[in-house]
Amino acid sequence: MAKESERKFLVSSNAWRELATASVAIRQFYLVASEDRGLRVRLKEGRATLTLKLGPAARVRDEFEYEITIEDALEMEAFALGFVVEKTRHIVTHRGRVYEVDEFSGPLSGLILAELETPENVEDADLPSWLGREVTGDTAYLNASMALRGLPESLA
Repeated sequence: MAKESERKFLVSSNAWRELATASVAIRQFYLVASEDRGLRVRLKEGRATLTLKLGPAARVRDEFEYEITIEDALEMEAFALGFVVEKTRHIVTHRGRVYEVDEFSGPLSGLILAELETPENVEDADLPSWLGREVTGDTAYLNASMALRGLPESLA
């Protein structure tokens, strides 16, 4: 078991784009989605994973991840809750820390979120200027919630 420790932010400008060093297309869907647990299937770079996240939508949650076959993933898609989440993940480094900037498409088009996975307490002054409001712990911004309900009301 791994511990996932992340902070999540809205992105307030495009300044991050010139800093991106890599990008990858991601498709994911949910088989279970509630406030304290989610079971996700993700397809990325020719691989498929099944991920179970346990715990409330806080900064730290338990995470179990297993590789599965693409064929199994595609069969499971018939049981998806809501819609398939599609996004491009961009990797951006700022002050030695890696930020994953997710640019959503499809029903979530227009939404851009940045995640910082670190157990450290990063001071606001050390965060990049292109980050907007922090939404860590706001369940409306969980990918599972958005797959079921669409864009959070504040953005719709």
